[in-house]
Amino acid sequence: MKVLILGGAGMVGRKLAERLARDGELGGKAISQITLYDVVEPTAPAGASFPVTCETGDLPADGETDRLIAAKPDVVFHLAAIVSGEAELDFEKGYRINLGGTQNLFESIHKAQYAPRVVFTSSIAVYGAPFPEAIPDEFHLTPLTSYGTQKAIGELLLADYTRKGIFDGVGIRLPTICVRPGKPNKAASGFFSNIIREPLVGEGAVLPVSEDVRHWHASPRSAVNFLIHAATIDGDLIGPRRNLAMPGVSVTVGEQIEALRRVAGDDAVKLIRSEPDDLIVSVVSGWARNFETRRALDLGFQADASFDDIIKVHIEDELDGKIGPR
Repeated sequence: MKVLILGGAGMVGRKLAERLARDGELGGKAISQITLYDVVEPTAPAGASFPVTCETGDLPADGETDRLIAAKPDVVFHLAAIVSGEAELDFEKGYRINLGGTQNLFESIHKAQYAPRVVFTSSIAVYGAPFPEAIPDEFHLTPLTSYGTQKAIGELLLADYTRKGIFDGVGIRLPTICVRPGKPNKAASGFFSNIIREPLVGEGAVLPVSEDVRHWHASPRSAVNFLIHAATIDGDLIGPRRNLAMPGVSVTVGEQIEALRRVAGDDAVKLIRSEPDDLIVSVVSGWARNFETRRALDLGFQADASFDDIIKVHIEDELDGKIGPR
């Protein structure tokens, strides 16, 4: 089985590659090759028993997706995107990467005349306020950001190309992935991770919104599990509605901070300082807060049980089980 991971240098793409290298198989089929692709050079996971190719490029450039699809990968994980905050600030760049790159990829598969499984990472940004207490699977898509609009269009394309038999697509609307390891990125949601990640290692963090902001989260470990399950699930079980909201944990920022207090103590919480940012407040105000996700749960997708567990996953996976200055 050949696997292509677009966005392979990103945090989730890297963790997915590491998991596949460790497992050596996907859906009971041995992996024969993985290609990691991104705008910056990905890093091959250690210990892979099969060849791993790392490539760089510009996804929407002419001929780029034709080249990537020429090897006819059996599974394509499409994780490549300009993140929410950057897509909102740079309108043209967001559409070029998030929509243009996706359109080119889908059409390259069409021209190659074979039908791989395509896993498309969408976002809860496809929804827009006003919201019910918990968003049901049937809720309409009315995104209030350019990023959300680009992802919603990608979902429609995925469903139509699947309907036409061009490929077998599954779209997963990821919660905000938290706690993200590494340095902050340009995502408007980045502070949700920052206010946990930095205090856990004795560093200060900025909170740009009020503590009553509620949001929907899942750990990086859960995100990888979502991707693998989406790659291997029987498409007939999903039916024609190919895009699914993933399960997660709904908490306020204040509840995040209290979970940090329970796991790491008062000294960690004291490292968070409030500095309101009007742009982030405006963007986050239009985001979804809570979901039912009955379809995904019935189909076997599983997420973290609590935000305490999300923090503990970060400590286990990124901090060698230890809290405090590095």
